[in-house]
Amino acid sequence: MNRPVIGITAYLERASWGSWADVPAALVPHAYVRHVEDAGGIAVLIPPRVDGDQALARELVKRLDGVVIAGGVDVDPLLYGEAPHPSVQASRSDRDATEGALAAVTRELDVPVLGICRGMQVMAVAAGGRLEQHVPERTGDDVHSPLGPEYSHHPVSTVPRSRIAAILGATLPEVPSHHHQSVLTHPGYVASAWAPDGTLEAMEDADARFRVAVQWHPEVDTDGRLFDALVEEARHSR
Repeated sequence: MNRPVIGITAYLERASWGSWADVPAALVPHAYVRHVEDAGGIAVLIPPRVDGDQALARELVKRLDGVVIAGGVDVDPLLYGEAPHPSVQASRSDRDATEGALAAVTRELDVPVLGICRGMQVMAVAAGGRLEQHVPERTGDDVHSPLGPEYSHHPVSTVPRSRIAAILGATLPEVPSHHHQSVLTHPGYVASAWAPDGTLEAMEDADARFRVAVQWHPEVDTDGRLFDALVEEARHSR
């Protein structure tokens, strides 16, 4: 079988293993890799770079069949013209640059993309959109952003006749959530799922081959349908 190659954007973090302690490492939670491979794809990691070179991003994307823009820390608010809210995490300029370039180039080349949590926000900002910097100020609770490493869960309703609805159905009783920001504006994308409190939970480009983003974390769930859809579309687009 000719399996599609799916690039997954990676974190640059200090890590320890074997005899090596606290060294810089390009890494991503293995759940992303597992879902891509369970869906029939070959997963490769895309390490972050500081320069955000679109020519390099284009060279890379031309060798891939699809891309997952993974979750992570907050996007730098300066990229959408706002001062940071006190709750905003320290930005990672390397990931902002790399993923912003990938978002732009995959859109230009119409390469299948799945954005997850931060990935959805990166895609919106790269298109000229804005983020809500601290959702709890509007909602009055931490339903989307629990403290610590655990995920909260809440229901999601998809928009009828959207691609997300075709993949996942009309409602999801609960999705795993861990974010305190959300997308406010998203030029070129249509809203395709909402939380009960009015938080945008998914968006998609209706004119693209497959360009879908969700605010929740499907990689930590047993439901692999979004990864299945990405890999299947990447297989057809080779």
